[in-house]
Amino acid sequence: MAVVEELLRSESNGNISFGNHELAAKAKLEDYEHAGDLYKVKTFQAITKLEKNGLFLYESVPGTSVHDFCESESGISFVVEGKQDAQIIVGVEEDSGYEVFVGGESAGMIKTNLSGKINISVELEGSGAVEVKIIKK
Repeated sequence: MAVVEELLRSESNGNISFGNHELAAKAKLEDYEHAGDLYKVKTFQAITKLEKNGLFLYESVPGTSVHDFCESESGISFVVEGKQDAQIIVGVEEDSGYEVFVGGESAGMIKTNLSGKINISVELEGSGAVEVKIIKK
């Protein structure tokens, strides 16, 4: 897979891809319209952030490139890549339970609090791209 050169793009399957973990300087793209929603992305080597309609959706430290990011009523799925292992925070529904899968392996059940955020550690160094699925239970 490759970085997202345009910072944020709509895919033919209805998903989005965003982020560029190879940028040395901060870059951002605001007011990107996709499926009736407005997205904002900030990305570079140290961090990648995504907002949807002004609300938090994704953040990684260090920066990552995210492909085929898909939100549905049943959860969120995406493929992530980066040069180093990453801490990822994803905004989901508050006070709900989710099972998290990283690279096809269950990382366990997580119950969100009122903030509605899930923290995930993903081993990326030397792995290439890793699939992440967050399924609402």
